[in-house]
Amino acid sequence: MQTSVTFKNIDPSDNLSQYVSHKLDRFDKFLDNPAEANVVLSVEKFRHIAEINIVGDRLNIYGKEETVDMYSAIDMVLDKLEKQIKKNKDKTRERRTGSKARVKPSAEENMLPVDAEERGQVIVEHIDYKPMDIEEAIMQMDLLDDHFFVFTNARSERVNVLYRRKDGDYGLIQPSN
Repeated sequence: MQTSVTFKNIDPSDNLSQYVSHKLDRFDKFLDNPAEANVVLSVEKFRHIAEINIVGDRLNIYGKEETVDMYSAIDMVLDKLEKQIKKNKDKTRERRTGSKARVKPSAEENMLPVDAEERGQVIVEHIDYKPMDIEEAIMQMDLLDDHFFVFTNARSERVNVLYRRKDGDYGLIQPSN
């Protein structure tokens, strides 16, 4: 990581520069591309202030900490930056994988009544269904002890839904031609 250290109201110290550079090098494993870090270390009366701005890899992260000791200020701001980088990376990872798994709402879902929000959230489950006969689907549903079962009908090669009725019989929902 390209690091530039600036000192304000403090004598420049190679030890501080090397300490910051060494600590910032651990962020390379979180970043895919090279980044640039601008570090400003300053002293105002008894306060030691460490400011770090990391630019690169499509992100701009800034952190600032004040303590009575410069090394602890550096450590604290680096911990803040690490959390921000991880949060940012997780967010981009979720966007990439979430777009594939996200289900687009249909027109009927958009037309839910206003009080539908008060009833609760819609939980979306993804299932894998395999071709089978209706009799096999009944056995699978009984084994799983579910109220309904989604499967591909082996004869029609279309998705069907088998459900248990209140009277104990079974119902079958199949798409019309």
